[in-house]
Amino acid sequence: MQKGICVVAIGGNAILSETDQGTINEQIENIRIVCTKIVGLIQQGYQVIVTHGNGPQVGQTLLRHKLSANIVSEGTLDACGAETQGLLGYLIQQVLRNELDKAGLSLDVAAIVTQVLVDKQDKAFQEPTKPIGPFYSKDEAEEVSRKYDRKIVEDSGRGYRMVVPSPIPVDIVEKNTILSLLKSGNVVIAAGGGGIPVVRQDNGLVGIAAVIDKDAASSLLARMVGADYLLLLTGVEKVCINYRQPNESQLDFLPVWQAEKYLAEGQFPEGSMAPKIRAAVEFVKYGGTKAIITTLNNICAALQGETGTAIGLGDQPPVAGYPAGAIAEKTIMESCVM
Repeated sequence: MQKGICVVAIGGNAILSETDQGTINEQIENIRIVCTKIVGLIQQGYQVIVTHGNGPQVGQTLLRHKLSANIVSEGTLDACGAETQGLLGYLIQQVLRNELDKAGLSLDVAAIVTQVLVDKQDKAFQEPTKPIGPFYSKDEAEEVSRKYDRKIVEDSGRGYRMVVPSPIPVDIVEKNTILSLLKSGNVVIAAGGGGIPVVRQDNGLVGIAAVIDKDAASSLLARMVGADYLLLLTGVEKVCINYRQPNESQLDFLPVWQAEKYLAEGQFPEGSMAPKIRAAVEFVKYGGTKAIITTLNNICAALQGETGTAIGLGDQPPVAGYPAGAIAEKTIMESCVM
């Protein structure tokens, strides 16, 4: 029995962790662990779209290009994003298909090279904030910044990382292709790394130097294909307020109005939980049934309401300017050419 469409957003660090050397075999093994959980969702009756981050991978790709610049020409940031999207899409597609075969499930898996439209006037291009690539010590960060002319900042107490522009996603260029594949019963991998950032120029599309937040792009994609659930995977089982303080409190359910209040109060750090909360809020406000934030190991249990933090409308009345979910969803779906 079909239980609805579920977009599963996997972090790039789940595929390439801080302790990994970055080999393909390491990434394949990490992806295999991810895919066994996704197979569990499919066995429960959910139709799945997989999205994924590429922060560690695109940072490594940029450095690789920089180090070899005296031998071959450097790739632009959008091209590096496409490079990592293609590689990770291939690995996830292959491993997921193998795991589905092991489970006796005959399903096609399709990875779509996905372009995501952004506004070239977005203020993010003047204020880079998106951390990518490996973590550095303070001394290493200063050397990389000086040697390669990269902006590097401290990232959530975990070390120093390169930052690049992260504009708000406006449209998923390949949304109709993704929706068509989904309707045909395929498992779809899309919007990898937040999608390849493009802008409109001279009546066409061109790439632009940026990395789109994976959770924001996943939320937009979920809304555009009419998904029922958005799973945002992270390193903690539940969202907390007053994180790492004596009065820390885990949240089982977070109504949208309360989530927006906590965001305004600064409860969620910009470098970690805030983008996920915003993505969840936008998904629910524009028609999604429920967004869930939890760990990879808990995705099946979280969809059954046994763990994780669920974000939904709650019992409070809408605030001024709050779009009615059904109307907003209808508007979005009408923008897709069936």
